[in-house]
Amino acid sequence: MAAPSSAVGCEDFAEFQELLRVMRTIDDRIVHELNTTIPTASFVGKVDASQTCKELYQSLMEAHTSRERIIKNCIAQTSSVVKTLREEREKAQDDVALLKQLRKEQTKLKLMQSELNVEEVVNDRSWKVLSSFRKRC
Repeated sequence: MAAPSSAVGCEDFAEFQELLRVMRTIDDRIVHELNTTIPTASFVGKVDASQTCKELYQSLMEAHTSRERIIKNCIAQTSSVVKTLREEREKAQDDVALLKQLRKEQTKLKLMQSELNVEEVVNDRSWKVLSSFRKRC
């Protein structure tokens, strides 16, 4: 479920968060996915568990890489906006609207940076779940 980084709207934080929520679906459903695709001991011969595990592993890797790339891209874009606004603020210190816009962008940047921490937690959880199923793979 990888989305192209060019289609990501970094300007609207709510849209950014919704995209990440949708992209994290694979991580949210990892236990269900493993339980329904990896056979128990009695059905081992009927399904190629190793191939299924490899496919799931690859899907997780792609999802994690894609989300990290999107988050870092949006952080870079927003950092650039903040830098530009700071430079403008240096020139026009009396501009209240500019200060308001700068604060808004700084807040958005902090929220985006916190998404990297959330991403790390989500990824760790998924890898722990996947490794717990290793015996069946």
